[in-house]
Amino acid sequence: MSPDAVNALPADFRVANPHALATILEASETRSIIASSDIFDINGMKLWARNQPVTPDLQRKLMDRSLRKPLETCLMAEDGVTPTSLKQALARLIDTEGVLSPLLRPHAAALMHGVAGIRLHSVVQLLISAVETARPAAFAHALDAMAVAGALMHANGGDERLIGQAMTAGLLHDVGEMYISPEYGEADANTTLDVDAYRQLVVHPHVGQLLLGQLTDYPRDIVRAVAEHHERLDGSGYPHLLTGERMSALGKLLSATEEALAALRLPDATLHHASVALRVVPGEFDDHLAGPLAAAARAVPPLLARRSGEDLLHALAQLDFALQGAMNRLALMLPEQPSASLARSADLCGHLLHKLRQGWNESGLWGPGAIGIDQVAEAEAVLDALAHRLALIERVVRLSAGELSGPEQDSLDGFCAALVGDLA
Repeated sequence: MSPDAVNALPADFRVANPHALATILEASETRSIIASSDIFDINGMKLWARNQPVTPDLQRKLMDRSLRKPLETCLMAEDGVTPTSLKQALARLIDTEGVLSPLLRPHAAALMHGVAGIRLHSVVQLLISAVETARPAAFAHALDAMAVAGALMHANGGDERLIGQAMTAGLLHDVGEMYISPEYGEADANTTLDVDAYRQLVVHPHVGQLLLGQLTDYPRDIVRAVAEHHERLDGSGYPHLLTGERMSALGKLLSATEEALAALRLPDATLHHASVALRVVPGEFDDHLAGPLAAAARAVPPLLARRSGEDLLHALAQLDFALQGAMNRLALMLPEQPSASLARSADLCGHLLHKLRQGWNESGLWGPGAIGIDQVAEAEAVLDALAHRLALIERVVRLSAGELSGPEQDSLDGFCAALVGDLA
Protein backbone atom coordinates (compact mmCIF):
# COMPACT_ATOMS: atom_id res chain seq x y z
CA MET A 1 0.00 0.00 0.00
CA SER A 2 1.39 3.39 -0.91
CA PRO A 3 2.13 5.93 1.86
CA ASP A 4 -0.29 8.39 0.21
CA ALA A 5 -3.13 5.90 0.49
CA VAL A 6 -2.46 5.35 4.18
CA ASN A 7 -2.18 9.06 4.89
CA ALA A 8 -5.53 9.64 3.19
CA LEU A 9 -7.33 7.60 5.85
CA PRO A 10 -9.40 9.52 8.40
CA ALA A 11 -7.46 10.79 11.40
CA ASP A 12 -10.45 10.46 13.74
CA PHE A 13 -13.87 8.87 14.03
CA ARG A 14 -16.07 11.95 14.44
CA VAL A 15 -18.11 10.93 11.38
CA ALA A 16 -19.83 7.58 11.84
CA ASN A 17 -18.48 4.91 9.50
CA PRO A 18 -21.41 3.59 7.40
CA HIS A 19 -20.19 -0.03 7.41
CA ALA A 20 -19.63 -0.16 11.16
CA LEU A 21 -22.95 1.58 11.77
CA ALA A 22 -24.77 -0.88 9.49
CA THR A 23 -23.32 -3.80 11.46
CA ILE A 24 -24.32 -2.21 14.77
CA LEU A 25 -27.85 -1.54 13.49
CA GLU A 26 -28.22 -5.11 12.24
CA ALA A 27 -27.11 -6.41 15.62
CA SER A 28 -29.54 -4.08 17.39
CA GLU A 29 -32.44 -5.99 15.84
CA THR A 30 -31.78 -8.91 18.20
CA ARG A 31 -29.51 -7.35 20.86
CA SER A 32 -30.04 -4.54 23.33
CA ILE A 33 -27.75 -1.77 22.10
CA ILE A 34 -28.39 1.60 23.71
CA ALA A 35 -26.79 5.02 23.96
CA SER A 36 -24.50 5.09 27.00
CA SER A 37 -24.43 8.90 26.82
CA ASP A 38 -26.21 11.66 24.93
CA ILE A 39 -25.04 11.94 21.32
CA PHE A 40 -24.38 15.49 20.04
CA ASP A 41 -23.21 16.74 16.69
CA ILE A 42 -20.21 19.04 16.44
CA ASN A 43 -22.48 22.11 16.79
CA GLY A 44 -24.04 20.88 20.04
CA MET A 45 -27.34 19.63 18.61
CA LYS A 46 -28.60 16.62 20.54
CA LEU A 47 -29.21 13.73 18.15
CA TRP A 48 -29.89 10.83 20.50
CA ALA A 49 -30.64 10.58 24.21
CA ARG A 50 -28.83 8.49 26.77
CA ASN A 51 -30.40 5.07 27.39
CA GLN A 52 -32.38 5.33 24.13
CA PRO A 53 -32.22 2.05 22.16
CA VAL A 54 -30.46 2.14 18.81
CA THR A 55 -32.87 2.06 15.84
CA PRO A 56 -32.59 2.77 12.10
CA ASP A 57 -33.60 6.37 12.85
CA LEU A 58 -30.12 6.90 14.30
CA GLN A 59 -28.58 6.24 10.89
CA ARG A 60 -30.73 8.98 9.36
CA LYS A 61 -29.81 11.47 12.07
CA LEU A 62 -26.10 10.76 11.78
CA MET A 63 -25.94 11.10 8.01
CA ASP A 64 -23.01 13.34 7.00
CA ARG A 65 -22.78 14.85 10.50
CA SER A 66 -19.61 15.34 12.47
CA LEU A 67 -20.05 14.33 16.09
CA ARG A 68 -18.74 15.85 19.31
CA LYS A 69 -17.58 12.37 20.38
CA PRO A 70 -17.06 9.27 18.21
CA LEU A 71 -20.23 7.21 17.98
CA GLU A 72 -18.43 4.09 19.25
CA THR A 73 -17.78 5.79 22.59
CA CYS A 74 -21.47 6.67 23.01
CA LEU A 75 -23.06 3.23 22.58
CA MET A 76 -23.06 0.00 24.59
CA ALA A 77 -24.32 -3.55 24.12
CA GLU A 78 -26.20 -4.39 27.31
CA ASP A 79 -26.43 -8.10 26.50
CA GLY A 80 -23.22 -8.33 24.51
CA VAL A 81 -20.02 -10.35 24.70
CA THR A 82 -18.56 -10.65 28.21
CA PRO A 83 -15.38 -12.21 29.63
CA THR A 84 -17.55 -15.11 30.78
CA SER A 85 -19.05 -15.70 27.34
CA LEU A 86 -15.57 -15.52 25.79
CA LYS A 87 -14.35 -18.15 28.25
CA GLN A 88 -17.30 -20.39 27.42
CA ALA A 89 -16.70 -19.99 23.67
CA LEU A 90 -13.02 -20.87 24.07
CA ALA A 91 -13.90 -23.96 26.12
CA ARG A 92 -16.21 -25.14 23.34
CA LEU A 93 -13.50 -24.52 20.75
CA ILE A 94 -10.98 -26.60 22.71
CA ASP A 95 -13.39 -29.39 23.65
CA THR A 96 -15.08 -29.81 20.27
CA GLU A 97 -13.36 -32.06 17.75
CA GLY A 98 -12.19 -29.59 15.14
CA VAL A 99 -9.27 -28.83 12.90
CA LEU A 100 -7.56 -26.73 15.61
CA SER A 101 -8.03 -29.19 18.48
CA PRO A 102 -4.61 -30.92 18.24
CA LEU A 103 -2.89 -27.52 18.40
CA LEU A 104 -4.98 -26.07 21.23
CA ARG A 105 -5.48 -28.97 23.66
CA PRO A 106 -1.86 -29.24 24.87
CA HIS A 107 -2.16 -25.57 25.93
CA ALA A 108 -5.74 -25.73 27.28
CA ALA A 109 -4.94 -24.75 30.87
CA ALA A 110 -2.83 -21.74 29.82
CA LEU A 111 -5.49 -20.65 27.32
CA MET A 112 -8.34 -20.86 29.82
CA HIS A 113 -6.28 -18.90 32.32
CA GLY A 114 -5.35 -16.36 29.64
CA VAL A 115 -8.90 -15.71 28.43
CA ALA A 116 -9.98 -14.95 31.99
CA GLY A 117 -7.60 -12.00 31.97
CA ILE A 118 -8.79 -10.42 28.71
CA ARG A 119 -10.17 -6.96 29.33
CA LEU A 120 -12.99 -5.79 27.09
CA HIS A 121 -12.87 -2.01 26.65
CA SER A 122 -16.38 -0.63 26.16
CA VAL A 123 -15.69 0.28 22.51
CA VAL A 124 -14.34 -3.19 21.75
CA GLN A 125 -17.19 -4.85 23.65
CA LEU A 126 -19.68 -2.96 21.46
CA LEU A 127 -17.93 -3.83 18.21
CA ILE A 128 -17.27 -7.51 18.82
CA SER A 129 -20.82 -7.94 20.16
CA ALA A 130 -22.15 -6.46 16.91
CA VAL A 131 -19.83 -8.70 14.88
CA GLU A 132 -20.91 -11.80 16.82
CA THR A 133 -24.52 -11.12 15.80
CA ALA A 134 -24.19 -9.63 12.30
CA ARG A 135 -21.00 -11.30 11.03
CA PRO A 136 -20.75 -14.64 12.87
CA ALA A 137 -18.01 -16.02 10.60
CA ALA A 138 -15.83 -13.01 11.42
CA PHE A 139 -16.47 -13.51 15.13
CA ALA A 140 -15.53 -17.20 14.86
CA HIS A 141 -12.31 -16.17 13.12
CA ALA A 142 -11.52 -13.74 15.95
CA LEU A 143 -11.99 -16.54 18.50
CA ASP A 144 -9.76 -18.86 16.46
CA ALA A 145 -7.07 -16.17 16.26
CA MET A 146 -7.32 -15.52 20.00
CA ALA A 147 -6.80 -19.21 20.75
CA VAL A 148 -4.05 -19.87 18.19
CA ALA A 149 -2.10 -16.75 19.18
CA GLY A 150 -2.25 -17.83 22.83
CA ALA A 151 -1.17 -21.38 21.98
CA LEU A 152 1.79 -20.18 19.91
CA MET A 153 2.87 -17.81 22.67
CA HIS A 154 2.62 -20.53 25.32
CA ALA A 155 4.46 -23.05 23.11
CA ASN A 156 7.32 -20.57 22.78
CA GLY A 157 7.69 -20.00 26.52
CA GLY A 158 5.58 -16.88 26.95
CA ASP A 159 4.60 -16.04 30.50
CA GLU A 160 1.11 -15.28 31.76
CA ARG A 161 1.28 -11.61 30.76
CA LEU A 162 2.49 -12.36 27.23
CA ILE A 163 -0.11 -15.07 26.71
CA GLY A 164 -2.82 -12.62 27.76
CA GLN A 165 -1.45 -9.99 25.38
CA ALA A 166 -1.31 -12.48 22.51
CA MET A 167 -4.88 -13.62 23.10
CA THR A 168 -6.16 -10.05 23.36
CA ALA A 169 -4.38 -9.08 20.14
CA GLY A 170 -5.73 -12.17 18.40
CA LEU A 171 -9.28 -11.34 19.42
CA LEU A 172 -8.95 -7.72 18.24
CA HIS A 173 -6.77 -8.18 15.16
CA ASP A 174 -9.53 -7.73 12.57
CA VAL A 175 -11.50 -4.98 14.29
CA GLY A 176 -10.63 -2.63 11.41
CA GLU A 177 -12.40 -4.92 8.94
CA MET A 178 -15.71 -3.75 10.40
CA TYR A 179 -14.98 -0.36 8.79
CA ILE A 180 -14.80 -1.62 5.20
CA SER A 181 -17.54 -3.07 3.04
CA PRO A 182 -18.32 -6.72 3.92
CA GLU A 183 -17.86 -7.66 0.25
CA TYR A 184 -14.13 -6.95 0.68
CA GLY A 185 -13.75 -9.30 3.63
CA GLU A 186 -10.66 -11.33 4.44
CA ALA A 187 -12.43 -14.63 3.88
CA ASP A 188 -12.60 -13.82 0.16
CA ALA A 189 -9.16 -12.22 -0.11
CA ASN A 190 -7.46 -15.20 -1.73
CA THR A 191 -10.28 -16.22 -4.05
CA THR A 192 -12.77 -13.69 -5.36
CA LEU A 193 -11.21 -10.26 -4.76
CA ASP A 194 -9.65 -8.52 -7.74
CA VAL A 195 -6.83 -6.02 -7.34
CA ASP A 196 -9.12 -2.99 -6.95
CA ALA A 197 -11.18 -4.74 -4.29
CA TYR A 198 -7.99 -5.92 -2.60
CA ARG A 199 -6.96 -2.27 -2.24
CA GLN A 200 -10.06 -1.76 -0.10
CA LEU A 201 -9.16 -4.71 2.12
CA VAL A 202 -5.55 -3.79 2.80
CA VAL A 203 -6.42 -0.69 4.83
CA HIS A 204 -8.09 -2.65 7.62
CA PRO A 205 -4.97 -3.27 9.78
CA HIS A 206 -4.25 0.46 9.74
CA VAL A 207 -7.88 1.32 10.52
CA GLY A 208 -7.74 -1.12 13.43
CA GLN A 209 -4.61 0.59 14.70
CA LEU A 210 -6.28 4.02 14.49
CA LEU A 211 -9.41 2.80 16.22
CA LEU A 212 -7.65 1.08 19.12
CA GLY A 213 -5.07 3.86 19.46
CA GLN A 214 -7.60 6.69 19.53
CA LEU A 215 -10.68 5.21 21.18
CA THR A 216 -9.29 2.69 23.68
CA ASP A 217 -6.54 2.41 26.26
CA TYR A 218 -5.08 -0.95 25.22
CA PRO A 219 -1.29 -1.23 25.58
CA ARG A 220 0.80 0.10 22.71
CA ASP A 221 2.20 -3.38 22.01
CA ILE A 222 -1.27 -4.73 21.26
CA VAL A 223 -2.22 -1.78 19.07
CA ARG A 224 1.00 -2.10 17.10
CA ALA A 225 0.56 -5.85 16.63
CA VAL A 226 -2.94 -5.33 15.22
CA ALA A 227 -1.41 -2.98 12.64
CA GLU A 228 1.17 -5.63 11.72
CA HIS A 229 -0.95 -8.76 11.51
CA HIS A 230 -0.72 -8.95 7.70
CA GLU A 231 2.94 -7.96 7.43
CA ARG A 232 5.60 -10.58 6.69
CA LEU A 233 9.25 -10.76 7.61
CA ASP A 234 10.35 -10.60 3.96
CA GLY A 235 8.41 -7.38 3.21
CA SER A 236 5.67 -9.05 1.17
CA GLY A 237 2.82 -8.21 3.56
CA TYR A 238 0.54 -5.20 3.89
CA PRO A 239 -0.30 -2.40 4.40
CA HIS A 240 3.23 -1.00 4.97
CA LEU A 241 5.46 -3.72 3.41
CA LEU A 242 7.39 -3.97 6.68
CA THR A 243 10.38 -6.28 7.02
CA GLY A 244 11.23 -8.35 10.07
CA GLU A 245 13.51 -5.86 11.78
CA ARG A 246 10.68 -3.31 11.73
CA MET A 247 8.04 -5.66 13.16
CA SER A 248 7.29 -6.25 16.81
CA ALA A 249 7.51 -9.72 18.35
CA LEU A 250 3.76 -9.74 18.93
CA GLY A 251 3.17 -8.55 15.36
CA LYS A 252 5.22 -11.48 14.04
CA LEU A 253 3.15 -13.87 16.13
CA LEU A 254 -0.14 -12.41 14.83
CA SER A 255 1.18 -12.59 11.26
CA ALA A 256 1.92 -16.31 11.63
CA THR A 257 -1.45 -16.84 13.29
CA GLU A 258 -3.27 -15.12 10.45
CA GLU A 259 -1.44 -17.10 7.75
CA ALA A 260 -2.12 -20.41 9.49
CA LEU A 261 -5.82 -19.64 9.75
CA ALA A 262 -5.93 -18.44 6.13
CA ALA A 263 -4.51 -21.81 5.04
CA LEU A 264 -7.24 -23.57 7.01
CA ARG A 265 -9.97 -21.73 5.06
CA LEU A 266 -9.27 -23.89 2.01
CA PRO A 267 -11.59 -26.87 1.45
CA ASP A 268 -10.57 -30.00 3.39
CA ALA A 269 -7.53 -28.20 4.86
CA THR A 270 -5.83 -29.65 7.93
CA LEU A 271 -3.02 -28.57 10.23
CA HIS A 272 -0.63 -30.02 7.63
CA HIS A 273 -1.62 -27.19 5.27
CA ALA A 274 -1.21 -24.58 8.00
CA SER A 275 2.23 -25.97 8.83
CA VAL A 276 3.29 -25.94 5.15
CA ALA A 277 2.01 -22.37 4.73
CA LEU A 278 4.39 -21.13 7.45
CA ARG A 279 7.42 -23.06 6.12
CA VAL A 280 7.13 -23.15 2.34
CA VAL A 281 8.87 -19.84 1.58
CA PRO A 282 12.03 -19.19 3.63
CA GLY A 283 12.01 -15.96 5.60
CA GLU A 284 8.27 -15.18 5.52
CA PHE A 285 7.55 -16.18 9.12
CA ASP A 286 9.46 -16.84 12.33
CA ASP A 287 10.65 -20.46 12.36
CA HIS A 288 9.97 -20.71 16.10
CA LEU A 289 6.29 -20.01 15.42
CA ALA A 290 6.06 -22.66 12.71
CA GLY A 291 7.36 -25.36 15.09
CA PRO A 292 4.22 -25.82 17.23
CA LEU A 293 2.07 -26.14 14.12
CA ALA A 294 4.41 -28.71 12.62
CA ALA A 295 4.32 -30.70 15.87
CA ALA A 296 0.51 -30.56 16.00
CA ALA A 297 0.30 -31.64 12.35
CA ARG A 298 2.21 -34.81 13.17
CA ALA A 299 -0.60 -35.78 15.54
CA VAL A 300 -3.33 -35.75 12.87
CA PRO A 301 -3.97 -38.29 10.08
CA PRO A 302 -1.70 -38.05 7.02
CA LEU A 303 -2.73 -35.91 4.08
CA LEU A 304 -4.68 -37.44 1.22
CA ALA A 305 -3.68 -36.31 -2.27
CA ARG A 306 -6.28 -34.89 -4.64
CA ARG A 307 -4.12 -35.49 -7.73
CA SER A 308 -2.46 -38.55 -9.14
CA GLY A 309 1.34 -38.61 -9.19
CA GLU A 310 1.29 -37.94 -12.94
CA ASP A 311 -1.05 -34.98 -12.63
CA LEU A 312 1.06 -33.56 -9.81
CA LEU A 313 4.22 -33.74 -11.92
CA HIS A 314 2.42 -31.87 -14.70
CA ALA A 315 1.24 -29.18 -12.26
CA LEU A 316 4.76 -28.83 -10.85
CA ALA A 317 6.14 -28.34 -14.35
CA GLN A 318 3.56 -25.60 -14.96
CA LEU A 319 4.54 -23.83 -11.74
CA ASP A 320 8.22 -24.07 -12.66
CA PHE A 321 7.42 -22.55 -16.06
CA ALA A 322 5.39 -19.73 -14.48
CA LEU A 323 8.17 -18.92 -12.00
CA GLN A 324 10.87 -18.83 -14.64
CA GLY A 325 8.70 -16.86 -17.04
CA ALA A 326 7.94 -14.24 -14.41
CA MET A 327 11.62 -13.79 -13.58
CA ASN A 328 12.52 -13.43 -17.27
CA ARG A 329 9.75 -10.90 -17.96
CA LEU A 330 10.56 -8.78 -14.94
CA ALA A 331 13.80 -7.55 -16.53
CA LEU A 332 11.90 -6.61 -19.70
CA MET A 333 9.24 -4.65 -17.80
CA LEU A 334 11.49 -1.75 -16.79
CA PRO A 335 12.16 1.18 -19.14
CA GLU A 336 15.67 2.67 -19.24
CA GLN A 337 14.87 5.27 -16.58
CA PRO A 338 11.96 3.96 -14.49
CA SER A 339 10.19 6.10 -11.94
CA ALA A 340 10.99 5.51 -8.29
CA SER A 341 7.56 3.86 -7.83
CA LEU A 342 8.01 1.38 -10.67
CA ALA A 343 11.61 0.63 -9.69
CA ARG A 344 10.54 -0.01 -6.08
CA SER A 345 7.74 -2.28 -7.26
CA ALA A 346 10.07 -4.21 -9.59
CA ASP A 347 12.67 -4.64 -6.83
CA LEU A 348 10.01 -6.04 -4.51
CA CYS A 349 8.72 -8.35 -7.23
CA GLY A 350 12.23 -9.64 -7.93
CA HIS A 351 12.80 -10.24 -4.24
CA LEU A 352 9.55 -12.19 -3.87
CA LEU A 353 10.16 -14.28 -6.98
CA HIS A 354 13.62 -15.10 -5.68
CA LYS A 355 12.10 -16.23 -2.36
CA LEU A 356 9.61 -18.44 -4.19
CA ARG A 357 12.42 -19.97 -6.20
CA GLN A 358 14.25 -20.57 -2.94
CA GLY A 359 11.22 -22.36 -1.56
CA TRP A 360 10.99 -24.39 -4.75
CA ASN A 361 14.66 -25.36 -4.60
CA GLU A 362 14.58 -26.25 -0.91
CA SER A 363 11.47 -28.40 -1.37
CA GLY A 364 13.43 -30.72 -3.68
CA LEU A 365 10.35 -31.17 -5.86
CA TRP A 366 12.32 -30.43 -9.00
CA GLY A 367 14.65 -33.44 -8.66
CA PRO A 368 14.12 -36.56 -10.78
CA GLY A 369 12.20 -39.13 -8.78
CA ALA A 370 11.94 -36.75 -5.82
CA ILE A 371 8.30 -37.60 -5.14
CA GLY A 372 7.65 -41.07 -3.85
CA ILE A 373 4.19 -42.60 -3.70
CA ASP A 374 3.92 -41.73 -0.01
CA GLN A 375 4.95 -38.10 -0.58
CA VAL A 376 2.41 -37.04 -3.20
CA ALA A 377 0.05 -35.36 -0.72
CA GLU A 378 2.83 -33.40 1.03
CA ALA A 379 4.25 -32.33 -2.33
CA GLU A 380 0.78 -31.26 -3.43
CA ALA A 381 0.41 -29.07 -0.34
CA VAL A 382 3.77 -27.41 -1.08
CA LEU A 383 2.76 -26.89 -4.71
CA ASP A 384 -0.54 -25.28 -3.71
CA ALA A 385 1.18 -22.96 -1.23
CA LEU A 386 3.80 -21.84 -3.77
CA ALA A 387 1.19 -21.31 -6.49
CA HIS A 388 -0.88 -19.26 -4.05
CA ARG A 389 2.12 -17.03 -3.25
CA LEU A 390 2.84 -16.54 -6.95
CA ALA A 391 -0.75 -15.50 -7.58
CA LEU A 392 -0.52 -12.89 -4.80
CA ILE A 393 2.54 -11.26 -6.36
CA GLU A 394 0.37 -9.38 -8.84
CA ARG A 395 -1.51 -7.71 -6.00
CA VAL A 396 1.61 -6.91 -4.01
CA VAL A 397 3.35 -5.41 -7.05
CA ARG A 398 0.36 -3.26 -8.00
CA LEU A 399 -0.14 -2.04 -4.44
CA SER A 400 3.51 -1.09 -4.03
CA ALA A 401 3.60 0.71 -7.39
CA GLY A 402 0.62 2.96 -6.70
CA GLU A 403 -0.36 5.33 -9.53
CA LEU A 404 1.96 5.19 -12.56
CA SER A 405 2.27 7.17 -15.78
CA GLY A 406 0.62 5.77 -18.92
CA PRO A 407 3.59 3.90 -20.47
CA GLU A 408 4.78 2.55 -17.11
CA GLN A 409 1.26 1.43 -16.23
CA ASP A 410 1.11 -0.36 -19.59
CA SER A 411 4.39 -2.14 -18.79
CA LEU A 412 3.12 -3.23 -15.39
CA ASP A 413 -0.22 -4.34 -16.84
CA GLY A 414 1.58 -6.43 -19.45
CA PHE A 415 3.75 -8.11 -16.84
CA CYS A 416 0.77 -8.91 -14.61
CA ALA A 417 -1.29 -10.19 -17.53
CA ALA A 418 1.50 -12.56 -18.50
CA LEU A 419 1.86 -13.73 -14.90
CA VAL A 420 -1.86 -14.46 -14.66
CA GLY A 421 -1.77 -16.19 -18.03
CA ASP A 422 1.06 -18.47 -16.96
CA LEU A 423 -0.80 -19.42 -13.81
CA ALA A 424 -3.98 -20.16 -15.77
